[in-house]
Formats: sequence, structure tokens, C-alpha cells
Amino acid sequence: MKGERVSAGSGMDGGASMSGIAGADVAAAGTGAGATTSGRRRPRTRRAVLLPAALLAAAALALSGCGLLPQLLPDSATDGTGPLPDEPQGTVEGFGAQRPHWVACGEGMECADVYAPLDWEDPAGERITLRMVKHPATGGDPLGTLFVNPGGPGASGAQYVADNIDYAIPAEVQRAYDVIGWDPRGVGESSPVTCFDAAGMDEYLFGVDETAQLEPGSDEWIAAALDESRAFGEACEQGTGALLGHVDTASTVRDLDMLRAIVGDDTLNYLGFSYGTYIGARYADAYPERVGRMVLDGAMDPTTGLDDVVREQTRGFELALRAYASDCLNRSDCPLSGTVDEAMASIGELLARVEAEPLRGSDGRMLSVSTMLTAIITPLYSQDNWGYLDELWRTVSNGNADVALELADFYYDRSDGSYQSNSTEAFSAINCLDYPNEPDADRMREEAAELERIAPTIGRYQGYGDISCAAWPVQGVADRSPVTASGAAPILVVGTTGDPATPYRWAESLARQLDSGVLLTFEGEGHTAYTSSACVRDIVDDYLLTGSVPAADPHCS
Repeated sequence: MKGERVSAGSGMDGGASMSGIAGADVAAAGTGAGATTSGRRRPRTRRAVLLPAALLAAAALALSGCGLLPQLLPDSATDGTGPLPDEPQGTVEGFGAQRPHWVACGEGMECADVYAPLDWEDPAGERITLRMVKHPATGGDPLGTLFVNPGGPGASGAQYVADNIDYAIPAEVQRAYDVIGWDPRGVGESSPVTCFDAAGMDEYLFGVDETAQLEPGSDEWIAAALDESRAFGEACEQGTGALLGHVDTASTVRDLDMLRAIVGDDTLNYLGFSYGTYIGARYADAYPERVGRMVLDGAMDPTTGLDDVVREQTRGFELALRAYASDCLNRSDCPLSGTVDEAMASIGELLARVEAEPLRGSDGRMLSVSTMLTAIITPLYSQDNWGYLDELWRTVSNGNADVALELADFYYDRSDGSYQSNSTEAFSAINCLDYPNEPDADRMREEAAELERIAPTIGRYQGYGDISCAAWPVQGVADRSPVTASGAAPILVVGTTGDPATPYRWAESLARQLDSGVLLTFEGEGHTAYTSSACVRDIVDDYLLTGSVPAADPHCS
């Protein structure tokens, strides 16, 4: 789920060192970086909600070796396309009849932009554009098109395919399908949500706010946090215009059906990760007769409300952190010591230290506890990346904020002071339409106490998420009803037992809701399984190539 994303906001071999980050040894990177904000106003300690994170950051981090190098962040491979198609007629059928102008846009890739209605209830009205990146099938006579969404909300599907095709899609599937990633409305190179420039985003994510000197959860703190949320929403409304009210998932589902028609497929073949499973599930429910071969990995439960999402993800990341601690303590180079409970207590003490005395990074930014939490959660999305946490504890314990800030930057898609995408803004805009809420101070306080009880290490920093969308300038349009997709072909739902971002019980629930849902379990750690488990990949590939699903859950491990 890319999780304001994780803090009030995916990881290396367990023993890997992070020396070489940004071309400099970590131990020497932040001389003097131990300065604190003692005697000054504190940087923001935003409380926000954990929501589905994209696979893109996790994949790039896993591929990056031991160095968190800027050049390994998404490049601009999808920049530049040919002309738009002829203006479509102002009907649903007219938009589906567009003929995109595909042009080469990177090694083996083709790019195109197409039109979509701003409002699907008014197809004759204002238009937006959507970016697609296609990797043409490498074999003859392809089965059709496989659409891929890496999650988010806010992640670029176009960039994911352009930069990660060989990591994400096996060669035999590449031979059988044209693979297309697209940027959903509001995201990336499609018509985007726009809120702040880079300086504004730095201030929003890392700066000082009016809640810094107030008691979290107090009436005054809640009022100040609402003012901050309102200011962000107003900036998004000013920068984005009418599109801000039309980036909900239901609109993206209709866009996806339009793209299916544009490529000429009678049914939709689809691989969705994390939030991408929510798009797929809603598509199947809206168009069951158009479901082809659909894989939903890291499944979301369409019926979960905001409170349930925050609670289950907070519990999930606490358990993932315990799993990391247990693994770490079995290694000779582990920076933690004692029992697992004692190690978790030391992590909690480190968070409390940062909360009381934030650290200044070598670039002048402050490491608040919310940014520290983002740095912790980022590697927890993949067991392969747990080694980054080793270096995080070592450096922050020594008063050096730079590794923590680099991990947060990676999460926020920030490099050299610039934001490489609008993923943070799009994340907020889409979720505020999909999860509208009416904040109640007493209820939020009760929920905050519950989070601290079920997640003693990180839970106290995860409350009051309702505030994030409470003052959003456009009305939410959530549909939290169950999905059934009655009459659809078999749909493969993949769940990982140790997934911190999309808990396994969500995959179980989604598979039960879908009339044709087939559950595939991966007994392991990390967010999603298709790119990490050979057993899962073999079963998914066989399904994509032949349409066959297992007769019973094989429980991969």
C-alpha cells in the first residue's frame, strides 16, 4: 500500500551495509548532524493514516543494491509521446473507439496519450488525458493485453512498466501479452493532481507546524491539525481545479474499461498489486462479463472503512517490525540486543528520543518522529530490505539523521531536493474521495488509545488519521459495499500471511466476496508475493497463460 502516506505518511539482505548511499560513506555523511531543535519550535509531528502503498518504491529499493542511489529512482523514460488521437465523440463508445498514436519511448517501449472525460456522467464535457506505456509482446500472436497497476494510490503504472518490466513480468508472460501500464487520472503523466512546488512540499512534509507545541489529541491540537489539512486541500484545489473532484477509484475503473476497448480486447486481463487490487475488484464488480484473467496480489478488502484500515495496518507493521527484530537478533552484526521484547522496547525508546529532540540532517531538514516512522516502515514492505533498518538504528542512535531522511525521501520520491512525481498529492486526493469521513474528537481519541494498545511501539504515532481528509475541499464518493462480480471468470486473489500493508485477512475476505474468487496463500513476510515467491509466480503465470486456477489453495511458502 506506497503508506501519509505512512507517517502522520518499500528494503536489502539482512546483513547489508548502506555505505555508499548517495556516493558517501554513511558514517561520514553527516558530521555535525546530531544537532537537535532544543529551544526551538519542533518540526511537524503529523498523525496520519497508513494506506495502501505502491509496489514501485519497494521494487526499486530491492533492486538498488546496497546504495540508495538517486539514479535508481524512476527516470523519465515515459516522457514524450506522439500526438493525441482525434477528438473522440462525446459518448462512452466514442472514447472507447480512440486510436492512440504509439511512439517509441525507451528501450522496447511505446508510449501514447488518450483522452478521457473529466466526468464520466458528462462524457460530452471537459476532457483529461491518460498516459500509457506498452511493452509489445515478444512472441507471435499475443493473447491480448495485460494491464498492470502497481498500487498507491498515486503510483505511476506507466513508469512501473517502463522501468521494471523484467523484474515485474516473466519472459514467458512478456511473450504472450502486450503489457501496458497506465497512469491513473490524477497521477504522473496523466492529467495530474497538483498542490505545492518542491519548497512547499518540503514545508508540508518536514517543516514546522502549529501543532508542534500542543498536546496531541487535545481540542487545540485537533483544531490546528484541521487548519493544516485545510490549507493543503485548498492548495490542491487551486492547483488542480475541477479534476480534484474526479480522481476517485470509480472513475478510474471506467477509464480502465475505456482502455480495454481502445486496445481492442473483449475482456480485461489485469495484474493489480495492493491498491491496484481495489481497482481490479471494483472493475470486476462493475463489468463481470468483461473479466478475462485477473490477478489481485496484496488484496484490499473493498468493505473496510478508514478506521479498519488504520487499525489493521498499524497492527501489521508492528508485527513486521517484531519479525525483523527476531531475525536481526539471530545475526552477529545486529545492532539490537536482548530478547525480541527488549529490542522492540529499544526501538520505542529511540522513537521517543526523536519525538522529544528531533535531529537536524546535513541538509538542514529536521527529522521528526513522523519522518522517522516513515523511514522505519519503508523497508518493512519487503523482507529483502530489512538490512536498511540496521543502519537506521546505528545512525540515528549516534545523532545522525541522514539515513532516515534518505529513506523518507525514497518513500516520497524525492531526490536532490526535487520531487520526481506527484505521488504524495495524488495519494491524498484519491484517498480523500474514496474514504470520506466525519471526524469526531472523542472517537478519534478512543481509536488512538486502541492503536497504542495493539501496537505498543508505533501505535501512539498513528492516531487521528481522520483529520487528513476532514477538511478536504471536495466531497468524497466512497462505495464500501461488498463486491461479488457475479458471472465473472475465475479471479486469482493472492494474500501473504505476513503482509504488513494489506493484511492476509483482507485477501481471505475479498476471495470470499467474489463469486469466482480463488485464494492463493503465500506463507511469508512482505507486501505482495508475485515478485518474491517462485511458487506464487509459477501458479500466477500458469493462470495468465492458460486460464487454469488451482483446485485448492496450495499455500506457497
